[in-house]
Amino acid sequence: MLIIKKKYYLFLENTRDFNLNLIKIRNKFNIIYRNQNIEENLDELKKFRMNCKKKRVGFYIANNVGLLTKLSADGLYISAHNKNLLLNSFSKKGFDIIGSAHNQKEINIKLIQGCKIMIFSRLFKTNYKYKKGYLGVPRFNLISLRNRVELVPLGGINETNLCKINTVKSNSFACLTAIKKKPAKIINRLF
Repeated sequence: MLIIKKKYYLFLENTRDFNLNLIKIRNKFNIIYRNQNIEENLDELKKFRMNCKKKRVGFYIANNVGLLTKLSADGLYISAHNKNLLLNSFSKKGFDIIGSAHNQKEINIKLIQGCKIMIFSRLFKTNYKYKKGYLGVPRFNLISLRNRVELVPLGGINETNLCKINTVKSNSFACLTAIKKKPAKIINRLF
């Protein structure tokens, strides 16, 4: 079954592990680069960024304003634990700001930070040891109707429940763990 959405957000922690040639459709995919552990070569990141521009793939940097300006990325991704209210000035400079939230309080903070799109987590049950609870499709749909910002579902999306994404009231979705494990299988189902 095909999953048809306007935008797809893929989280990457290492650019070496992802093949951009898997992406065939332009202007639909966005990569959120969030490298927290390994120091990555700036020249390799610039090459990856240029390849993203050629393929018209959006490239966002997570929580790193310095890297955002060095790479001239498309925008900034602000994680849920980042509560810095001064980041909304980057939306005035032409950068898109994407936020992450887990509840209504965090959604309100991200609106103050200037986020136009909100990645809202956990849609489905995950196998993480310390992360219990999830929304499910009906609760996510109710929350998305209640808010004036576009909510993008994230969490627990894998091969088995990918077909349920069509019932979610959102024009896009985000994927983290499934892209790490089986990027080709997930991306091929999105066409």
